[in-house]
Amino acid sequence: MKQFIRFALIASLAVLCAAPSFAQGEKTIKRKVAIGRFSNETQYSKGLFYNKANDPMRKQALDILSSKLASSGKFILLEREDLDVLVAEASAEMNKIGADYIILGSITEFGRKAEGEQKVFSSTKTQTVEAGVSIRLVEAATGLIIYSDEAKGFAETTTKQTLGIGGTAGFDATLSDKAISAALGQLVENIINKCMDKPWRSYILSVDDGTYVISGGASQGLAAGDNFTVYRKGKIVTNPQTGLKIELPGTKTGTVTVLQSVGDTPETEISFCSYAGDNLDVNALENYYISDK
Repeated sequence: MKQFIRFALIASLAVLCAAPSFAQGEKTIKRKVAIGRFSNETQYSKGLFYNKANDPMRKQALDILSSKLASSGKFILLEREDLDVLVAEASAEMNKIGADYIILGSITEFGRKAEGEQKVFSSTKTQTVEAGVSIRLVEAATGLIIYSDEAKGFAETTTKQTLGIGGTAGFDATLSDKAISAALGQLVENIINKCMDKPWRSYILSVDDGTYVISGGASQGLAAGDNFTVYRKGKIVTNPQTGLKIELPGTKTGTVTVLQSVGDTPETEISFCSYAGDNLDVNALENYYISDK
């Protein structure tokens, strides 16, 4: 009986191992994300010769956020030296930046304190840093803010001496990193979910002898044989309450199939595709978009 049960368990495990994994089979198209206008709105370390462009805390937060997004494996981060200027100039036409989403952030709070306790035979010193971070996620195609939130992070270190034996508590610069990282860590998961929940979009760049050229390539996860839906853009209407322009849902016109991808960088990658479906107006390609859903 025991031998029968053993064989049954082995057979069950074999079936489970051989069964296809739907999670592994799901295709993920990486989103292009640009981080711009990450500013330091606090007064911490802002002296007479403060240079906003070279604010160390601003760069610190930007590096931490970039690292967290990159480690998720779901994004391509676009690095451009003039990104802050482009974001300011683009306004509602942020799709010109070449990203799917723009992240705008700021450090809203930052404080450091040191507390100590002296006893007869021992002493302790605790350094604490608190940081507050605000994030806005903008959809480049529409210029609309699709996510906005703020969070606070804390970091501290304590040293203790007994009868003169123990560590000494000097200035701990790493606490700034840890506090900002803790604050951003609370927001990154929501940023990832918001970006990945919304359909991926691409655009038809040109049509030549029946071959359709679309934006995007291998670094985003596009591969030969992939199929995507082509939509005619919906009508643009204005909400009288807010004054914002809203694009109505598009109409499906057909399907493109990726044949080959080329390009040296994520910004310049393109894919050659075949198309099947209703006739498209090749003189008005801006009226169409491509989606994975």
